[in-house]
Amino acid sequence: MRCVIARFPFYLTKIGVLETMKGVKPEPVTGESVTIGRRRYPVMQVGAVITGQDRRDFSAGEVVRAMAHLGFTCRSAPDPQAMPELATAGPVQRASALLGAPTAAF
Repeated sequence: MRCVIARFPFYLTKIGVLETMKGVKPEPVTGESVTIGRRRYPVMQVGAVITGQDRRDFSAGEVVRAMAHLGFTCRSAPDPQAMPELATAGPVQRASALLGAPTAAF
C-alpha cells in the first residue's frame, strides 16, 4: 500500500511492518498505540522504525491512518480523568480496565 508520511511516499505491507518491528522492544505507551503481533507500540516509535525518519518529521495521525489501513489495531490514550477508579485499583484491575475487559473481583 502506498502511503504518505511526512510528505514522503512509502510502500508498506502488513508483512513488511511485522518483519521490521520483529525484535524491536516496545517503549512505554503514553499516548496512541498500535498493536503489532502481540505487542503494543507507541505510534511514534512505529513511525520512526518503519520510515527511518525523525519523530519530529511526522504526526501520529499519519502513522495511525497507515497502520489502520494495513489492518493493525490502533488505540488512543486512555483519559485518566475518565477512569478515576484506576487510581485506587490494583495492577490486575488497572490492566483489565485499560484493555477494555470487564472488571472482575480478584
